[in-house]
Amino acid sequence: MAQPIKITSKIRLRDFDPGYDAGLDKEKTREKTTALAQQIGELQQLLYADRNRSLILLFQGMDTSGKDGASKRVLEFVTPAGVETANFKAPTSEELAHDFLWRIHKRVPRYGNIGVFNRSQYEDVLVVRVLNLVPKSVWQLRYGQINAFEKILTDNNVIVLKFFLHISKEEQAKRLRARLEDPTKHWKFDINDLKMRAYWKQFQQAYEDALNCCSTPYAPWHVVPADHKWFRDYVIATTVVDALKKLHMAWPKPKLDLSKIRIK
Repeated sequence: MAQPIKITSKIRLRDFDPGYDAGLDKEKTREKTTALAQQIGELQQLLYADRNRSLILLFQGMDTSGKDGASKRVLEFVTPAGVETANFKAPTSEELAHDFLWRIHKRVPRYGNIGVFNRSQYEDVLVVRVLNLVPKSVWQLRYGQINAFEKILTDNNVIVLKFFLHISKEEQAKRLRARLEDPTKHWKFDINDLKMRAYWKQFQQAYEDALNCCSTPYAPWHVVPADHKWFRDYVIATTVVDALKKLHMAWPKPKLDLSKIRIK
């Protein structure tokens, strides 16, 4: 029988400043992010041509931390056909009739594509834990199961980039108020966001444990300061470009001698 991972504190979120921006200039950094996003578009074409690897961009964070905004910005130059998105909300009755990883595994992107996970398998050690939806004896085992699942993915040429968008409680309040004040953002407001906000401390602890238990050499976590959207996007874009460049991809050679083909 699988044993629960012993949680020994390695990092504490209070040691990370959500408003950190490295002293960078906002407009210049936005220009750099645009250039990085263009590189991602070009590198995805190589990834698609190669078709023996795929990439998952996994986003977790408190409400308003920018999971949708970050993926939109970073992938703005990637052809839509090369992106597969998955938004993991409350599980359906069918999903609840399977193990918790079932709905995740079937949304892993095909080789050549980039997958975007807006929330993920980590919901089952976050909201499930905080709201006491399953006993501790159940969710505690899931850290090891998640690590094993991600090892299967990476062993099969799926690169997993995990981003925790670290937003402050004060910045979240500003963004929630903005949704209430702007009629064009009313559709974004969900009363459940306020309910989850009431569990802020519990979620911070749950995130710390997930980061400490499930940051592995093959699928490490990246803690991204998220109070400044422009800096958040720059950090993510830089990480994605670095990961794709490390693959040392090249255009595949044709199987036929194209010099002998004549098109009439």
